[in-house]
Amino acid sequence: MKKHTVKRNTPQSSRNVEPGATAGTQVVELAGLRRRLASLLYEALLLLGVLALTFMVPYLLLGVFFGFAPAGWVAWLHIYVVLGAYFMWYWRRRGQTLAMQTWKLRVVTADGRAPSLATDWLRYTLAWPSLLCFGFGLAWALVDRDRQFLHDRLAGTRIVLLP
Repeated sequence: MKKHTVKRNTPQSSRNVEPGATAGTQVVELAGLRRRLASLLYEALLLLGVLALTFMVPYLLLGVFFGFAPAGWVAWLHIYVVLGAYFMWYWRRRGQTLAMQTWKLRVVTADGRAPSLATDWLRYTLAWPSLLCFGFGLAWALVDRDRQFLHDRLAGTRIVLLP
């Protein structure tokens, strides 16, 4: 696992500071590829429940009671917005989704800070083609120097391992 030195605004314990590093500098460990993929798999299971409640139920009700089925692009837009709201809610509150909390992972910027709302939306949006193009953005981690997914590399974010 690679370790990176990042600046922090909060005081840190001496066990997290590199020898010879200045005060406020902390060593963080990038999360391993297997851990991130396991978290991704767990996230997919959780998202099935989110989509069942916020997507399938409303569409079933529309179909059964009104005989109406929205156009395909509306359904995809609905999924994009619902999942975006889920991820923004968790990333903005703690930098972690439920699956990331389980696997002790957190989304941070390259300098170790919490990403801005715009960065979170960029990361989320870039993850769609990363996954839908046969997982190319995930496979990118096999050749990336820091083993980062393509959407993290492009958005300037990284997944770190929490102690």
